[in-house]
Amino acid sequence: MKHTPHNGPRHVAIIMDGNGRWATQRGRPRLFGHHAGARRVREVVETCPDIGVKYLTIFAFSTENWKRTQVEVAGLMNLFRRYIIKEAKSLTHFGVRVRFIGDRVRLDDKLIELMNELEELTAGNTVVNLTIALNYGGRDEVARATKRLAQDVADGKLMPENVDEETLPKYLDTYVLPDPDLVIRTSGEARISNFLLWQSAYSEYEFIDTLWPDFGREEFTALCANYGGRSRRYGGVGT
Repeated sequence: MKHTPHNGPRHVAIIMDGNGRWATQRGRPRLFGHHAGARRVREVVETCPDIGVKYLTIFAFSTENWKRTQVEVAGLMNLFRRYIIKEAKSLTHFGVRVRFIGDRVRLDDKLIELMNELEELTAGNTVVNLTIALNYGGRDEVARATKRLAQDVADGKLMPENVDEETLPKYLDTYVLPDPDLVIRTSGEARISNFLLWQSAYSEYEFIDTLWPDFGREEFTALCANYGGRSRRYGGVGT
């Protein structure tokens, strides 16, 4: 197995955009593109160990995506259920630990059950940590975290004067994960779309034109290698 240099990204987050446009370009319905995009996830996950990526976080469905047509939303929810059932065995075999982040309240009971089962099934795996953001929004996450923090203050478990920038992350959905080193967005859009707002404060970004169903091992590897050549100063002055 190949190993990436130590200065490569340890945690990569991806905004998987362009499925609908990919399908439209081929005269197919948008859901055709979403199914093609889902198949790309496995290739990217399996590339991670070869290039030293230990954590991969993917944006599957945002809190804003409910605004899409009922047909598309229903189709996506069905795709998520099918993906979990179909991929559970291969993810386990490959040593992938799966976590889901986002607000589960609006999701249907069957999907929540499958999510819980996959998290439990893969809990002991250590090769790759795959986090799937489902019904996730950065502002929503911070709001939910703040409510939990405020409740702890009200209950006397936390003193207001002890709250600082190190406190809130402990209440975020991603509290067990390191912040992303690199955030990739496919499809040519140059915005972060409410994704990991707190966590990506010092992340490097790559906005690429490739539509997600066309994104694969070679481009993923190249982007991670490019990250290794960047100077990471975190507000300081470079040498």
